Parts: sequence; structure tokens; C-alpha cells
Amino acid sequence: MVSIREIKEKGYIPQKTLMKMMVGGGLTLSKTLVFNLRDLKKLRHIPSDEERYLRPKRPYEIPAFDPSMKIAKSNDKYLRATLHCNHQEPEVVALAHKLGAYQLPDEEYVKNAFTFVKEQMPLEIIPFNRVGETITRGTGTCIHLITVFIALCRAACIKARYKMFAMNMIQAWYDTTVDVDPLIKKWYDSMGYFMIEGEGEAYIDGKWVVAHVGPKAERQAAAGIPITTFGEDSLGRWFTAIPGSIMFMESLPMGLGRAIQILKKIAPGSMERVNISIQKQIQRGKQVIEGHGSMEAYNRWAREKNTELKTPSMTLKEREEIVFEQ
Repeated sequence: MVSIREIKEKGYIPQKTLMKMMVGGGLTLSKTLVFNLRDLKKLRHIPSDEERYLRPKRPYEIPAFDPSMKIAKSNDKYLRATLHCNHQEPEVVALAHKLGAYQLPDEEYVKNAFTFVKEQMPLEIIPFNRVGETITRGTGTCIHLITVFIALCRAACIKARYKMFAMNMIQAWYDTTVDVDPLIKKWYDSMGYFMIEGEGEAYIDGKWVVAHVGPKAERQAAAGIPITTFGEDSLGRWFTAIPGSIMFMESLPMGLGRAIQILKKIAPGSMERVNISIQKQIQRGKQVIEGHGSMEAYNRWAREKNTELKTPSMTLKEREEIVFEQ
């Protein structure tokens, strides 16, 4: 049972800016569904004779948990367990020790955690769940993957937090995660931005260092952008934040994943189409990397070429909109 004190201290109540985003996103999704009922009936499910989504096999083994493993039990801010992010779960503790928790210097360990989540756990649009389930499944949304990274940091007694924002994305991201499904496209286009995105941040040597673990190297190669490392921000590379929307949080707030739950229940076919497209993008990225000879060769090429951020063009109509205040 969560106490009122814990709800307040850990930030389970959404910040004002996020509350506006959640309410606005929910209303826009509801309007999109209501005004597209005919399309919804057609798109709700994917016909059995069409391509279906098959979750990729988890590429790693989950190490066995041993009760003798050191478990971080600090109740300090950014070190304690929060909503969906309990770093004391056996799957987190065992994986943290496998990656070098309490054995390696903090920065080296965090880089290991970053690389593991980014390159071993592909993107899948799916409702929220506890962090141990994400590790067991091996896939998740950007928020799932960020949560795994943050839990791994806290499991090693390293402070970690969420950095959340509303955003626009580069054309290649839009083409593979939005434009592939008519309902999701109408939802995104009617808002003019994607409702919520995020990154993780770890506290290393007295400063917060950003960690965006969402895109595997293959997805970045398919989009023609550099393969990013720990400390490189997604903003300015494949996302642009809506002004005034950047927030820092110890915990995910209650209700954040509601829109995905609604979409999963009402239009599961839409989520499936996006997941199919993501897997195809990963396969294209593998071919791009192979064409350059190696991942390192591709990355050198991507960093040398013009990487001007290009976002999708949309027709905007004058209407009442959410305003993010400073």
C-alpha cells in the first residue's frame, strides 16, 4: 500500500506540465478514435492472412539471483525504489552484478548498463509493467528501457532519474513508428507532437549525465544517424523538445501509461503494425551496417556526413492548444 507521504515525496502525482500533456493526449486520442470509428473497425485487428508481429527472441540469459548478492537499500532520493522501478527485484539485482555492480568504477559500470539496455533490448510498444518483467521479456517502449537503465544504476547505489519531454521526431522515426498506422498517424498529427518521450540520467562525478537507451544501433543506422553512446543526448539528433516541456523526475507518475493501455484494448492492431515496422527497421539497419563493412565504419561515416535534423512536415490548423508554461 502506497502512503500519501510516499506519493508526494516520490512524485507519483504528475507535474503540472505533464498533467496538461496527459490530459491533452488522452482527449486527443479519444477524439481520434470517436471520429474514426469506421477506420477503427477495419484497423482494430490485423487479418490472420497478413503479416503478424513476432517478438524477437531475447538475446541474453538472465543470471541467477543469489541471496548473498549486495542489494542497495538507500532511501535517499534517486536511489530508492519508485513506481515500476524497484531496483531490488531479483532480476535487476542479478543483472546488475553481472554487469559489474560494486566491482567496477561507477562510470564504467553505468556505461556497461547503458550499452546492455540500448543494444540488447529492442523497442516494442507495450503497456507498462514492473521492471523485472521487462528484463525477463527483453523488449519495451523507450520508457520501459529507460526504467531498466535507471533500476540498474540504483541497484549499484548510483543516483538516476528520468528526463521527460514532449517532442517532434526526425522523418525516419516518423515513417516507421507513426506513418505505418492510420490511427496513430491521425493522433500524432492532430496534436502536432508526440505526447511524451524520455531519457535517463545518471549522477556521475558530481554531475548528471544523459543516457538515451531507446534506439538500437541498427535503428540508428536505418535512420542514417550516428550510433550514440553514453552522454550523448537524443535532443538535437533525432528529437526536438516542445519548448517548456522538459521535466526531471525521480519516478514515473501514476497514469502516465494510460494512453497505451487504451490503445492496446481498443486498437491492438495499431500497436502491432508499429512493432512490425520497428523490426523491419532493425533489419534494414543491419543491412546498412553490413554495407559499410562494420558498425565502426558506419558510425564514422554517419558522424562525418551532414546530420541536419529533419522533422516531418505537417499542416497546422488554428485551434485551441495546450500551452507549456516555464
